[in-house]
Amino acid sequence: MDVDALIQFDKELLLALNGSDSLFLDGLVLTLTKAATWIPLYLALFYVILKNNENVRQILTILACAGLCVFIAGSLDDMFVKPLVARWRPTHDPQIGILVDTVNGYRGGSYGFFSAHASNTFSIAIFFCLLIRSRALSISLVAWSLVNCWTRLYLGVHYPGDILCGLLWGGLTGTAVYYVYAHFNPQFTVQRRFTSSQYTSTGYQKSDADVAICVLMFTFFYAIVRACLMLYVN
Repeated sequence: MDVDALIQFDKELLLALNGSDSLFLDGLVLTLTKAATWIPLYLALFYVILKNNENVRQILTILACAGLCVFIAGSLDDMFVKPLVARWRPTHDPQIGILVDTVNGYRGGSYGFFSAHASNTFSIAIFFCLLIRSRALSISLVAWSLVNCWTRLYLGVHYPGDILCGLLWGGLTGTAVYYVYAHFNPQFTVQRRFTSSQYTSTGYQKSDADVAICVLMFTFFYAIVRACLMLYVN
């Protein structure tokens, strides 16, 4: 398959995945795609780090690494990659823009390669998966990232190719930042030997990781309730 055929397939796949006739899904996606919606999750992850690390330097180092994930995965994308590649978002694409189903007129910025939503969320997910090593939390964070990716396709502001490249870059970023952190802070990342099943292999309490999972589930529930209320108001 040549490049032109691949690009055309990307556009056709986007149109197949974009939008719906459901006002409920429209409201749900608009809530889920907003960064502010996930502030409780970020606070919950901060709680897990604060609760399980007594060393202030360790806590600040982990927070700095999380910030570095966001900067490399998302900010560099917005500042350099998108304007240099200059690939139109589907909503701005002269070829298919009029075919894209938008929600409340939301179209995003002009350029969309690659998806900062995908790269940001997946870099954070991978970093904390490697740091905490809780299977349940890891599955939840990866699912959270993928839901964010789905919202961008639903809204028609990214092609599947934008999402895939964002996930690849985010995964690489989260992994690289973690291993740089582990290399320069071996005293913080050594596997702690706990005989209790209440801890992960890196010494984090599973019950604290469960708090982050509960907050994530509650946020999804909040988004569903808000979408229902929007239907009632309208």
